[in-house]
Amino acid sequence: MNSPRPYILAETNWKTVKEQSYQVAVLPWGATEAHNYHMPYATDVIQCDHVAAESARKAWEKDAKIIVLPTVPFGVNTGQLDVDLCLNMNPSTQLAVLNDIADVLHRQGIPKLVILNGHGGNHFKQMLRTLSVDFPGLFSCALNWYQAADAEEYFDEPGDHAGEMETSAIMHIAPELVLPLSEAGEGAARKFKVDGLNEGWTFVQREWTQVTEDTGVGNPVAASAEKGEQFLEAVTDRISQFLADLAVTDNDSLYE
Repeated sequence: MNSPRPYILAETNWKTVKEQSYQVAVLPWGATEAHNYHMPYATDVIQCDHVAAESARKAWEKDAKIIVLPTVPFGVNTGQLDVDLCLNMNPSTQLAVLNDIADVLHRQGIPKLVILNGHGGNHFKQMLRTLSVDFPGLFSCALNWYQAADAEEYFDEPGDHAGEMETSAIMHIAPELVLPLSEAGEGAARKFKVDGLNEGWTFVQREWTQVTEDTGVGNPVAASAEKGEQFLEAVTDRISQFLADLAVTDNDSLYE
């Protein structure tokens, strides 16, 4: 019997895989970290799993042959090392992982790699530049799934971390893992004393326990599963169309 979700590698068998010619490999990349008091440590992984699977399913309906690789569960959490069991993967380790995966795809003729990112601490721009040099025949790009639709259209206050947007998403995907909102902290966050560090044109790592008491940034009080469902539907619609368009575009003909 063939896999009911042949676009999910972890659920797919060799009988199915050997008959396919995949056009795009999707690598979801999350993190394992505290998400306020009310949400699971695997929030970023759970969200990536869902968004990648739904986007691939919709892309398959458009005849795009997408294969979703297992989600990487560790992200860059260098600012949360003093938060119990926030697990950190350094950028240099991420690059090593990417190199190994890119090498396999390149050897086996899968022409495109899309990193589907679900964690704000992960930044792949310079790594993609490195991959383009080491694997010139492999197209690679990255996207932040939570930016694929305008969160302001769906939420009163989306929040930066474990706020209304992320809480709503998990309430839709895995409600059994979310504590009642009465258990959640308010997600209040302290700003820097130096104005330029708050204005978006500079970058500095935030020391998380100095910024927030409950590990959240953004109040989840207005979150709901219904809001999460609507936002995720819009996100996966857009990502699936991107994947379908990318699948049929030759790596040598990306420009008009």
